[in-house]
Amino acid sequence: MKNKEFLFLGANAEKLSVYYGIFLVLWGITISYLSESVSMTSYIPSFLGIPVLVFSLLALNFPNKKKLFMHITATFVVIIFLGGLDIIRGLSNLFENFWADLSKLMLLSTGLFMTVLNIKSFIFARKVREES
Repeated sequence: MKNKEFLFLGANAEKLSVYYGIFLVLWGITISYLSESVSMTSYIPSFLGIPVLVFSLLALNFPNKKKLFMHITATFVVIIFLGGLDIIRGLSNLFENFWADLSKLMLLSTGLFMTVLNIKSFIFARKVREES
């Protein structure tokens, strides 16, 4: 294999996860502000983004523990995806609560996307390890 690291749009999995964590934190804050929500549930994307951000940064800063930290990050990403599945529960009145349903749809789609990227990254890393 030419590359020793999985890349998507020129970024490795750790950097993509850092960007994703930042996105989630900002999303929760922005949606809470725009919707003028007084409920803490509007910050759920931010609460889930914090561990993604923290463990991704740890993976970048401690390469000898990268595997552990990225598996923890991937676990949170799967939880994000599963949380987004809650949108199915309200399909009969979709977007009745616009901001909440928009956040659920975002969690579902981005969580699925990041889960797929993490799986591809883990498969790539295993192939590199087996070849060396």
